Amino acid sequence: MIGLLQRVSGARVEVDSEIVGAIGAGLLVLVGVERGDSEAQADRLLERLLGYRVFADADGKMNRSVRDIGGGLLLVPQFTLAADTRKGMRPSFIPAAPPADGERLFNYLVEQARQHPTPVATGRFGADMQVSLTNDGPVTFLLRSAPTEG
Repeated sequence: MIGLLQRVSGARVEVDSEIVGAIGAGLLVLVGVERGDSEAQADRLLERLLGYRVFADADGKMNRSVRDIGGGLLLVPQFTLAADTRKGMRPSFIPAAPPADGERLFNYLVEQARQHPTPVATGRFGADMQVSLTNDGPVTFLLRSAPTEG
């Protein structure tokens, strides 16, 4: 499972001109599900998202997590993150999980995230979404919880 996280001062997702998810300061996370991913990868990714230290402390060092600052998570499904781009001029989506598996694991990730005190908003699986954000920094990291990591 892949999480492309961006530290934001605000972000939102619109579907058909309706805001379906929004946060203030926190993390916008584009989530890609790969073939072979399971709940174990979702759990590991969530653990890292909640604890990853990307927010500044009093000394300006990245020592605080989204939990520490009381920030939000905006989780947005994005199957294109799982594309194989190593060859040619067109991505291959063979590494991406089939849609039913991707939706199930994305929904599982969201359900697990909502068990924590961190505010959680989401995009809509399979929808044509418009994502707006103010990347704070900019700060962007790619996190991956591979099926072999467990």
